[in-house]
Amino acid sequence: MTKIISVLLPALGSLLIVVFCACPIFSQVTIAHSALGELKFTKTGELDVQPSAASSKNDFDFLVGKWKLKDKKLKSRLNNSKEWIEFESTVEMSKLLNGIGNMDIYRTTADGNPFEGIALRLFNPQTKLWSIYWADGNKGVLDPPVVGSFEGNIGRFYSKDKFNGKDIIVVFQWNKTDPNNPVWSQAFSPDNGKTWEWNATNTSHRTN
Repeated sequence: MTKIISVLLPALGSLLIVVFCACPIFSQVTIAHSALGELKFTKTGELDVQPSAASSKNDFDFLVGKWKLKDKKLKSRLNNSKEWIEFESTVEMSKLLNGIGNMDIYRTTADGNPFEGIALRLFNPQTKLWSIYWADGNKGVLDPPVVGSFEGNIGRFYSKDKFNGKDIIVVFQWNKTDPNNPVWSQAFSPDNGKTWEWNATNTSHRTN
């Protein structure tokens, strides 16, 4: 899956070192505390993502419309890289399925060639969780989703994935404190949330 990831998209830049707590088990769920909040795992090692109390199908309404993005990504990931690549892109987002879904079309140029991807977001009224799927014109398949919700102006969405053959956890973070200039960022953890590397980010600027 490695979302928007290996080909492009966004990056925040600093390595966050967080402390891993030896935490008790609650109902067969283990918890890793980090600057990104609690990561919970089931007895079988799967992520156990719970919604915030305020999670809503309207959480992404701020993103409807057309945007110009300032993107930034690490040249190399999980390799102690400090070199960032900057570029621009555009996004157009619209709501679907009577409001419980939305999709945006992402466009930019990669290595001189046009690049296009889509982000499909679906809100489950039963679980109150958002699932965000990514697909691009290079692969033509939907990646497994990152799953989560917003707590106030901050949304975090997690999934297990692989990067260069190694197991990682991916997080997407949305900050909509300024809804006309929202910030998306992405981090990888190679150690179940013990440490995180922010490797991609973009700031969207509304054009309509």
